Amino acid sequence: MFSKDRWDEILEALNANKFRTLLTAFGVFWGITILVLLLALTNGLKNGVTAGFGNFATNSMFIWTQQTSKPYKGLPKGRRFNFKLDDVASLKNDFPQLKYVSPRNQLGGYSGANNVVRGTKTGAFQVNGDYPEFIKQQPMDIIQGRFVSYSDINAKRKVCVIGTGVVKSLYDKNEETLGTYIKINGVNFMVIGTFKVSNSQGDKEEEANTIFVPFTSFGQAFNFADNVGWLALTANDGTNITTLKPQLLESLKNRHKVHPEDDRAIGNFDLSEAFGRVNGLFSILSFVGYFVGALVLMSGIIGISNIMLIVVKERTKEIGVRRALGATPWIIKSQVLQESLILTILSGMVGISFAAAVIWGLNYALDMNGPVENFANPSVSMSVVFIALFILVVSGLLAGLIPANSATKMKPVDALRME
Repeated sequence: MFSKDRWDEILEALNANKFRTLLTAFGVFWGITILVLLLALTNGLKNGVTAGFGNFATNSMFIWTQQTSKPYKGLPKGRRFNFKLDDVASLKNDFPQLKYVSPRNQLGGYSGANNVVRGTKTGAFQVNGDYPEFIKQQPMDIIQGRFVSYSDINAKRKVCVIGTGVVKSLYDKNEETLGTYIKINGVNFMVIGTFKVSNSQGDKEEEANTIFVPFTSFGQAFNFADNVGWLALTANDGTNITTLKPQLLESLKNRHKVHPEDDRAIGNFDLSEAFGRVNGLFSILSFVGYFVGALVLMSGIIGISNIMLIVVKERTKEIGVRRALGATPWIIKSQVLQESLILTILSGMVGISFAAAVIWGLNYALDMNGPVENFANPSVSMSVVFIALFILVVSGLLAGLIPANSATKMKPVDALRME
């Protein structure tokens, strides 16, 4: 326990040379500030990058067909093939671990030729034929109306959901969209909803210029028969889609007579694997933040240890008198350790407070000026603050340990003789 006399002694020792004390404390202040800011900036970068995944079902993968690269069962190399609706039924039946199996067909594109007409206005847009569950796999905010439903699928209704880019191109400002018709490649579709892109991994402008129609209506209107352009697969919670991927690809290769070792015939993008790599990268960056911050903090701790050695040297006679009057080595050691600990904790707490103010300023600037790509909400959790406090306590004890041992090694007679 600290007594009032002990507090007075510690404060007097720290105030004896204020400029030296401030310079010593600055090392710890700067070290802990760098540590907290590095972790906050790493977290802000992580928040920004992972926000790009948005509401995507991250335990998902997307697969499509490509040319075969190996001959197999009498079929030539370079053969093209398509997924079929039967593949969807087969995957759902053979892999109960799959939560969603969504087929999709596509038409046109943002940078293609004009394929949509409304009155005198035309535009080049991407048209997707989808099933209702796709909205659970890809982020979008329905701002008017609704998304396609299974009643639309079963009845093959010619309805569509259009993005904000389509609305801007084909409609006047504040003009009603729901219930109106647009003509896609000469076929009329009624608008039942509008959406905006929330978060995306791709080109947001292109995705805003997208039109969704029921998969069955798409196939009937544009003569796609039972062909499927690509599949979006999402695994159930507890099943990693990356682990399931080899079995899925093997099943599809068997169904389409593709060589088992032909890795080019079926293209895929594993969102779960990409998400895992991102998390792994930021785990490494967090470690680097702790490592660099700890090194900077260590330089401050070394500075405090050196200054405490000087203080012990300056107070040699005082220590000799204390020892002559009966002070035990532990009493001398505890005073030096307490002085080091107080100096470290005070300077460290000021550093944490300063870092918190900088983080608040960064978030305020982001709120005022709008979002920055791949960077959002730099912050640190309370666990980081507690870790920083723990580091400060340990550092303070380490900084005072060598000077404290030096102080107790002196004999009272020798200490009193020193000038």
